[in-house]
Amino acid sequence: MSNGKGAQNAAEKSPQMTLKECLDECMEALDLFLNNHFDESLQMLRPRVNESMYHALIYATILEMQAMMTFQHDDISNAGNTMKSAQEVCQRFRRKSPGLANKSEGDSLTEVQLHAEVCYAECQLQRSALTFLQDENMVSFIKGGIKVRNSYLIYKELHSFVKSHNCHKGPSHVHLVGGISFGIGAFNLEYGLSLLQDGATGMNLRSMLCALLLLCYYTFLTFILGTGEGDVAEAEKLLKPFQRRYPRGAIFLFFAGRTEEIKGNIDEAVALFEDGCKAQQTWKQFHHMCYWELMWCFTYKRAWKMAYFYADLLSKESRWSKAMYMYMKAAYLSMLPKDEARPFGEEEVDLFRQVPTFKQKIAGKSPPTEKFAIRKARRYKASCPVRLPVPVLEMMYMWNGFSMISKRPELTEGMMQTLTEAERTLLESPVNEYAVDDRCLIHLLKGLCLKNQGLLQDAEESFYRVCSSEKKIRFDHYLVPNALVELGLLYIDQGRRAEAIKVLHKAKQSYKDYSMESRTQFRVHAALAKLKAETGEEDDTHL
Repeated sequence: MSNGKGAQNAAEKSPQMTLKECLDECMEALDLFLNNHFDESLQMLRPRVNESMYHALIYATILEMQAMMTFQHDDISNAGNTMKSAQEVCQRFRRKSPGLANKSEGDSLTEVQLHAEVCYAECQLQRSALTFLQDENMVSFIKGGIKVRNSYLIYKELHSFVKSHNCHKGPSHVHLVGGISFGIGAFNLEYGLSLLQDGATGMNLRSMLCALLLLCYYTFLTFILGTGEGDVAEAEKLLKPFQRRYPRGAIFLFFAGRTEEIKGNIDEAVALFEDGCKAQQTWKQFHHMCYWELMWCFTYKRAWKMAYFYADLLSKESRWSKAMYMYMKAAYLSMLPKDEARPFGEEEVDLFRQVPTFKQKIAGKSPPTEKFAIRKARRYKASCPVRLPVPVLEMMYMWNGFSMISKRPELTEGMMQTLTEAERTLLESPVNEYAVDDRCLIHLLKGLCLKNQGLLQDAEESFYRVCSSEKKIRFDHYLVPNALVELGLLYIDQGRRAEAIKVLHKAKQSYKDYSMESRTQFRVHAALAKLKAETGEEDDTHL
């Protein structure tokens, strides 16, 4: 610890200078990172990771981003160890007595000590995120939860402290406030959205993290787990300054593509994702994120072979979910006419049979979408399997793809044609144990297309047909609660508030242990919250 004490004393003798220099250099390194110079960025940070809390934190943050994209055990483990070391560096600069509450002591906190608090809390927060990814046993899961709580308490105290004390308003103050905004915002998304917005629009070390968290929220979370609207205007506003500053920044090209996709501008989105791949060659993980989106973009256009091509690339290069990629490859091949030649001579039945062999576990559990794919692929075990009617469109529903095409009538029309053909094939096929489930799936998806086309009465009938077959459904028990959610959203659009609340409550309370349950529950929650926000009233939703 003697060298740690020396580092602390050196930092405290001229905290302004040392702190400012560290922050300036870290800003420069982040700049390199956002301009796709990933290795140079890490090289700039590396020499000082044992003496500067900011160098240690940013270096570890970049490794963590990489780990979250690769999902490779070694990367996750390496990022965890690096973040632990960063936390130890921060600890050396913290005040020895705990807490900021004691006013007389609180007033004597140096600027370096305040920054050490926020960096320490950030290390804890990021380590807990890695713990959830890393291990399968319950003990590490609980440890992760404890880290989260400790981190939150530090942020909370810092937030109150900075608001109530007249803190050192030196040149580094914006970075301190940015760090607090990031932490509180990450923990408390409702109130936190405005704090994250403040953090993202300033020019400080955390603005990039705040912006990325918000962009994920606006273009993914609200979309997949919400009511499928996203917040494109907010995302675009947030992106503009970063795009000006980093016109070839792969991360920002990716989010720009995502916003175009949500707007239904599929060709523009494709161009941006392709650009994102061309912008850099160092981090293949960025390519994988783009491939995933490109796969869906070609799905919306019903270009099954192009979509298959990206699923194939992912299955060869990405470790995120091999079972999912294999399932999607098989699903795309199954959408092609029987007599059409298959790319690479692959056969869908073989691929479907391979899906379960790629099952993985993260924190002791398989990801829900992977479980869903494995469950759906089961019917291909039979020597003469009953084929899935529209596996691509079913998975597209799980990722809220029907909202994506809602702004483009020709894309919805195309999906409707695919569904009508699948329905005809089903009616002409001999009745089997899957027949009711398959028909109900087609009713659910047709209902979404009819809603996109503004044929609300017909859409309502389609969703209702799923609900009325509840007793006959044998395998896909997720269909009824989801049909109820879609009915609820349809009623909200029509201002039929009481009916909406009734079906949403039924979806929330009457069904358990079905595929992708947590996703459906999130959507119920979002729909009820939307109702509440529209009327400004308290209702009995117990959110």
